[in-house]
Amino acid sequence: MKKIYMDHAATTPVDKRVFEVMRPFFSDKFGNASSIHAIGQEASDALEKSRKKLASVLNADPAEIIFTSGGTESNNFALKGTAFANRKKGKHIITTKIEHDCVLNSAKWLERQGFDVTYLPVDRYGLVDLNELEKSIRKDTILISVMHANNEIGTIEPIEDIAKIASERNIYFHTDAVQTTGKLKIDVKRLNVDMLSISSHKLFGPKGVGALFVRSGTKIDALLHGGGHERGMRSGTENVAGIVGFAEAVKIADKEREREMPRIAKMRDKLIKEILDNIPDSYLTGHPKKRLPINASFYFKFIEGESLILKLDDKGIEASTGSACSSKSLKPSHVLLATGLKPEDAHGSLRLTLGKDNTTEEIDYVIKSVSEAVEELRKISPFKKSFEKV
Repeated sequence: MKKIYMDHAATTPVDKRVFEVMRPFFSDKFGNASSIHAIGQEASDALEKSRKKLASVLNADPAEIIFTSGGTESNNFALKGTAFANRKKGKHIITTKIEHDCVLNSAKWLERQGFDVTYLPVDRYGLVDLNELEKSIRKDTILISVMHANNEIGTIEPIEDIAKIASERNIYFHTDAVQTTGKLKIDVKRLNVDMLSISSHKLFGPKGVGALFVRSGTKIDALLHGGGHERGMRSGTENVAGIVGFAEAVKIADKEREREMPRIAKMRDKLIKEILDNIPDSYLTGHPKKRLPINASFYFKFIEGESLILKLDDKGIEASTGSACSSKSLKPSHVLLATGLKPEDAHGSLRLTLGKDNTTEEIDYVIKSVSEAVEELRKISPFKKSFEKV
């Protein structure tokens, strides 16, 4: 049975072109970028070329790019590093209720260290209320962290407006752009962000590598201490092969974005329309327009999302319910609950996220398969009697 991969928000396969540029750095060009001999300097040159390549796509200075192990580390670094570097100025941080777990858990950890955190509510589409944000700002607010787009429901937040509010009040602003890099144009100067997190494996690059953009002049402390790598901001021998692949993946994604994203968005729209048209008691989650071009997310009444995922897997379709990072949890998605869904409805969620290898024929099969799977599950649902009365 052919597998149809519809979980690109969780991870992506490594692009073959990316793998080819990485290949030499596993065995032939294996040097440590901190070594001063020739093979070490070869690795160092590759590292800095990759830094320039990534900076060019982001419209940043290469010195503003710090390579990390991925989005989780970048987000931890942004929140904790900024909090501790600026605690003499204040101890108040603002974020939202729908952030990725690595941001929420970092914020909760900071609360245990004596910081105050405000978790902004969102509307039923997952959008932050700018008025609520402004009301939450205090004299001792030192950081605002709001994701660029949500990983579960795909809603794109008004990042430029939030950055303007933060800038006018001299508050640092961080955004988690793990889901948007490669899908939307990312220009750190236009977005006016102080920090921005990226992860390689979300855009057809290797796992275990990412970056944090830190605007020049931003006061931030290092989390990892050791040999002073990454200009003393992130100690640990750099993953040169991964970084080379990451930079190439970002370059390819940026080059192909204007061609690929409209094509993918067209398939996404077909998926959304036909699933909602064909399946009774099916609902879109996230904003109908302000959403990632790859994201189609739903909830279905009277079924369990986990059962739906298993049914689809049997049909050769790989998808997710809620966030892949926490999908083994039986708790309903915190994102869906924050948008006002009841726990029983949140449990019936399905996230389908497309990639550049998906085809219209696959989308047709997915629509048919989701319809069949929902119907099959409703026949044996403990909510069957309730469903029949509707």
